[in-house]
Amino acid sequence: MTVLFSEDPMPETKAAPPGPASQGALPREISPTVNPKGEMLSESSPSRYIAKVSFATGKEILRPIDPDDLLVHAHRDKNPIDVTAQYLASRLIQWTGNEDAVKDGLRRVNLLGTKLAEALGSATGSKAVEKSAKRLIGVTDRNVFFKFREASHLSEKEVKARIEKLQKNARALLRARGRRPRLHVLLTGATGFLGKEFLAQASNDRRIERVVSVVRPERIRDPKTKEVVKVLSPAQRGAILLRRLHISGAKAKKFVFVDGDIEKADLGIAPKELDRLEKTLTHVVHCAASVSFDDAYENSFRANVQGARNALQFALALQEAKGSKFIQHVAIETSYIHGRKKRTTAQENALVFPRNFYNNFYELTKAMASLETDYTLVDKGLRVSQLLPSIIIGHSKTGNNRGDTKVVNAPINAFGRSKEAMDSLQADAIGRGKAWLIGAIASSFPGDASAELNLVPVDRVVQGILASLTVPESIGERIHLATDNRIRSDDIARITREEIGINVRLADPTLFRNITLPIVKAALERGGEPKLANALEKLGTIFGGYNEWGQPIHDVGNDVRILGLPVRRPNTEHAFRMLCRHNKYVQEFGKVRDLDEIARREFLWEKVLGAIEHHVGRQVASLPPEEFRRHLAQRLDLKSFTER
Repeated sequence: MTVLFSEDPMPETKAAPPGPASQGALPREISPTVNPKGEMLSESSPSRYIAKVSFATGKEILRPIDPDDLLVHAHRDKNPIDVTAQYLASRLIQWTGNEDAVKDGLRRVNLLGTKLAEALGSATGSKAVEKSAKRLIGVTDRNVFFKFREASHLSEKEVKARIEKLQKNARALLRARGRRPRLHVLLTGATGFLGKEFLAQASNDRRIERVVSVVRPERIRDPKTKEVVKVLSPAQRGAILLRRLHISGAKAKKFVFVDGDIEKADLGIAPKELDRLEKTLTHVVHCAASVSFDDAYENSFRANVQGARNALQFALALQEAKGSKFIQHVAIETSYIHGRKKRTTAQENALVFPRNFYNNFYELTKAMASLETDYTLVDKGLRVSQLLPSIIIGHSKTGNNRGDTKVVNAPINAFGRSKEAMDSLQADAIGRGKAWLIGAIASSFPGDASAELNLVPVDRVVQGILASLTVPESIGERIHLATDNRIRSDDIARITREEIGINVRLADPTLFRNITLPIVKAALERGGEPKLANALEKLGTIFGGYNEWGQPIHDVGNDVRILGLPVRRPNTEHAFRMLCRHNKYVQEFGKVRDLDEIARREFLWEKVLGAIEHHVGRQVASLPPEEFRRHLAQRLDLKSFTER
């Protein structure tokens, strides 16, 4: 059962136990409209979800919370000593292999610095001197902590009883549909990376009779004038999407695309359409989200929190409608709602405010959305399960990503373009010098060699979503769709070197952020590569936090135990290798942007890879790079991307 909250304000060293929370709090109202002083809070204020508490008094500090204060960047790199300490900690971990000992050493050094500063303050009789000394030597002295709001407490027995009742009701409704249930699913986010894979797999799932996708009209603009030249209706967008996914004939008839917007009440669906859906829908799958790691707080809040709230209310209205056939709501979150935990285990069923804060507003707002889901589950009685993928990458066997260029695809494409730029500058001495400069600085990437990334292929995630539709036991659970075979930063650098031919050098994230990146950007701009400079700056800012030492370990098991997914999770190194190959040959490192062309290429790519596997009797991901290139060249003309 889900632990909705933990009262431990510093959960780094004391993880919440699994099971429903007798200690935890179940909010009667997650989003209060006023703070404890009676002041009105803005719709998107973090104070609706999070309390700022004084360590000294244990009482809430009644001032609005700045969203930036909840991110890790607000609490690091305060002075050169802080930067040096982080760098030395990284090196010591690599030398000793004992992260716990290094962390304990940092705490001891911090404590010693605190005592020295206090002694200096006592000797001078000045608190101001003590404070200045702490600031000078980089001592961390937190006098506040954050925790998720608590509005009421329910016993473990009460939580368990409520969730078991919801599961029982869902089980009865599912059983009533017979041994071969014909499911009607409403999907948000159909045009996104994850949504496209859902449509592709749903087209072959005999349990699913109808998928209704909520889609906004698309405005096509002139590339030069930016004027709107055409507006595609949801039906037109859906038809194009199905064609690109190669879904046709009888399979295409199960898909319907309706006008809507997740940021509006009732998902922006017209009343007549709502009346029809109330009578037929069995499930709501909420995939829509903003996955921009560098987006502004307000934008992330609207997409991830307000969108989730609207989807939950929509599902609740379906469930409460007379004669409803509704069975279950499936909320897609992220395993990174647990934030920065410094190598401690991020438990599936526990949600606590992270001691080391959040990497970005995407993580923060996804955690807020999860709180909304908890509230609607327990207080409102919505039958809902939460699936939490880690960092989603392309298909495990092909690397296919339906044209996505975000997240992990972005650095791979940047490295590939850097390699091409270096190769094109070899004609003369000046060009070779410029190529050397690009190679020396553009191939640096912030990443501690010991850092581990939790990458999960998109096909595994959608397998989990589809499985949950007929597993009532998933209601009231948080389920990580992550992996137990994480990939290290040095493995990523090695595979990138083998597949792309660029020698990616891992740069310490702390030094990269504070020293290397400003120099790199200035050098590239002076060398006539402003776009590459901006791309590297953006990549360093976004991904540096995920490549530092002490990444969280995501607990897994519910994907197998509850959803019944295969015990053997996809091989992460193989999946990452196929991502590199896909981006190199199919996307040409992001230069191929036309989605129709990408769809054509991915269809042929999958066919050719299947033929190679049949010929060699092994998975293509296991083939060494040179052998793979040889087999690929025999079957595919890479210039025209046509079959030989």
